Amino acid sequence: MSQYNLDLLIQKAIGVLSQLEAWLPPTPDQTDWNAKAFRWRKKGETAWLEAINVIDSIEPSDLMHIEKQKEAIERNTRFFVQGKPANNVLMTGARGTGKSSLVKAMLAQFHAEGLRLIEVDKSDLGDLSDIVDLIHTRPERFIIFCDDLSFDEGEVSYKALKSILDGSIAASSDNVLIYATSNRRHLMPEYMSENLTTAYQDDGEVHPGEAIEEKISLSERFGLWLSFYPFRQDDYLAIVYYWLRAMGCPEQFIEESRTEALQWAIQRGSRSGRVAKHFARDWAARHMGLKNEQSTSTSHAPKSTVVTNTTLTSPIDSDHTLESL
Repeated sequence: MSQYNLDLLIQKAIGVLSQLEAWLPPTPDQTDWNAKAFRWRKKGETAWLEAINVIDSIEPSDLMHIEKQKEAIERNTRFFVQGKPANNVLMTGARGTGKSSLVKAMLAQFHAEGLRLIEVDKSDLGDLSDIVDLIHTRPERFIIFCDDLSFDEGEVSYKALKSILDGSIAASSDNVLIYATSNRRHLMPEYMSENLTTAYQDDGEVHPGEAIEEKISLSERFGLWLSFYPFRQDDYLAIVYYWLRAMGCPEQFIEESRTEALQWAIQRGSRSGRVAKHFARDWAARHMGLKNEQSTSTSHAPKSTVVTNTTLTSPIDSDHTLESL
């Protein structure tokens, strides 16, 4: 083969490699362990921890009317960052009542003590063991956060979660906990027909069917269960007022929002903390500027003399006053 043909072949090979390179997933950056929170990212066969630089921060004091749940998860998280035994947590119940926000609040409260957060989508639950292997030698304490978790009939990805919670032959890492939120108590759909498989013994003993046992077995592997409920009207309004104050709304105008706040909740079909905050944003944006304009126009208006309780003379009879008129 001549030198010319060899050079031509090499150039073609380089061109083919360049085209193949474009199809390959990018090489992930080194994990920034200084970050407070991470997201598990995956492209093809490549997966990595991506630092979250902009965090939706919320303080525990921002979360109202869930005091018992807040106290329980705060105590559990404090034990965890102190290296004491702590439980995996499952939070279930009404939407928008503070389940996800409570996890973010724990990060805000304890990140200075080494707490870190890793968000994992349901589709990536099969990588849980890889994530644990990646972080088990780190000095930080990690919460793996699975938000809005539920499984449909026939899905098998929950088995990876079951295994990492309790059941794998490998010991769990002591610097990792799983916090999950869901609208389903047992994370999986439950059907009336499944009760037909329940066995009733002559002595009154009840044996649930295998389908029920399988579904309960996942949720019961969480050591701490926290339930959340819809807010009462007064609680909802208190949350609205709290966020209006936080957004700088003058106190004298806050009470004016009551009727609109209730109408907003009716339209949304929910009196939740999330709905309350959304309303507060909307109301403040629509009314704050208007109130400021009214205040400015009032301050620049020509002053008029207001006479009260003053005796008037002609042409009105002197026995009549402005107040009596």
